[in-house]
Amino acid sequence: MLYAILCYDDETKVRAWSAAQDAAVMEKLGAVQEKLERKNKLGPVARLVPTTAAVTLRKSGEAVVLDGPFAETKEQLLGFYVIEADSMNEVLEIAKELGAANPGVGAYEIRALKFFNGRGAPG
Repeated sequence: MLYAILCYDDETKVRAWSAAQDAAVMEKLGAVQEKLERKNKLGPVARLVPTTAAVTLRKSGEAVVLDGPFAETKEQLLGFYVIEADSMNEVLEIAKELGAANPGVGAYEIRALKFFNGRGAPG
């Protein structure tokens, strides 16, 4: 089964990292990703650009386009992983490894993926 691991944290804190701090975190996360690749468990991974570059389409009545993210919260969606795992327990262990490699308090939200149009569905 495929799972999405959605990575949330305080964007202002993450964006305040120095280039060296950011590179160190990416190196640690890269080590976890390489391990998952060797096991054929890793799907797409994305690091999102800052929410200041986001655009939101609000769908209440007539569609309205707004600059910025939809939700005003203290944690923002910063990126995601798509992982192939045999169980929720397995993907939780992977999320724990990612969390250990990534400083901060943040959160990893895990959801099973379902495909509704057949594109991208596992073979």
